[in-house]
Amino acid sequence: MAGPIEPEYRGARRRLVETLQYKGINDLGVLRAIDMVPRHLFVPATVRHRAYEDSALPIGSGQTISQPYVHARAIEQLMLTGKEKVLEIGTGSGYQTALLSQLAAQVFSVERYRELLDKARPILQQADVRNVSLSLGDGTLGWREYAPYDAIIVSAGAPHVPPALEDQLAEGGRLLIPIGDKDEQMLAVFHKRGGRLERRDITAVRFVPLIGAGGWPG
Repeated sequence: MAGPIEPEYRGARRRLVETLQYKGINDLGVLRAIDMVPRHLFVPATVRHRAYEDSALPIGSGQTISQPYVHARAIEQLMLTGKEKVLEIGTGSGYQTALLSQLAAQVFSVERYRELLDKARPILQQADVRNVSLSLGDGTLGWREYAPYDAIIVSAGAPHVPPALEDQLAEGGRLLIPIGDKDEQMLAVFHKRGGRLERRDITAVRFVPLIGAGGWPG
């Protein structure tokens, strides 16, 4: 789905994939997505030379593009098979959106900041990502029009699971979200069984706060 990658980035991209394998990322679909998606398109020109480092980078509006390992570790918890409908809360740079597009049938992504959405939209088009729909709005309210979702991934730290997201998660689905205070959270995956959420903690993380009616006040 992603377009061709410029030759000068090919070696750096392969080294990133090897680094993620060394750190314990084993999902071949996730590794292939990392290998296919041109991360350098999703970072500002001033830090493009660092695009394939395993590190977080600033993208404007006080937001960051997460470390590739964090993306990979998070996405592999969703156990996507290519048939799912996925809701992403926090489009950000669009990089994770592009990764998800490689692994799911459809991706619906909600972003709070118009500036970020306006930047991400043409870059996703440039990367030839076609199975993604974008919306500007309060991500804590989800995107009810297309619910239920087989998987939901939240890219900001929340004090709890927003009720709207729990409601929009399909039975048997997985919801991945950082839960905690504004300074540090626990990345947790919730599996919906019998209409209830079962929690499993993954790792300590630090994300920007999830602002909205179902998260932190703006």
